[in-house]
Amino acid sequence: MSTTYDALRLENQLCFPLYAASREVIKKYHPYLDALDLTYTQYITMMVFWEEKKISAKDLGKKLYLDSGTLTPVLKSLEAKGLITRRRSTEDERVLMTEITEKGEALKEQAAHVPQQVAGCTNLSAEDAQRLYHLLYQVLDSLKRD
Repeated sequence: MSTTYDALRLENQLCFPLYAASREVIKKYHPYLDALDLTYTQYITMMVFWEEKKISAKDLGKKLYLDSGTLTPVLKSLEAKGLITRRRSTEDERVLMTEITEKGEALKEQAAHVPQQVAGCTNLSAEDAQRLYHLLYQVLDSLKRD
């Protein structure tokens, strides 16, 4: 028998298993990232730098789905560690440009094993993991349009 309040039951929320699964997966990264002296947010930020090398803070935030209030402390911390540099664009000083350093690039070698170490934590088949990946990006894309 359903009630007016069934929608408020935790077990009926799509957001809850997404939230809880995200937290649990991120926990699995901790031992590997601690060895690199990175938080998870710093790690995913460095992943963009390893790929892009140089990117505006605004574009970096878009890629990572992070607002400037969250991204700014991450960038400051990575800069303090000598992994990136931040500077104003010479063409438009409103634009903050960020760039990986040699030290940041060298960290890539140490981090190369992390995805493989964490990959098995979910016990999903490769096919299920790929399906989940696509479904999650479908959710992100639909929410991004709002």
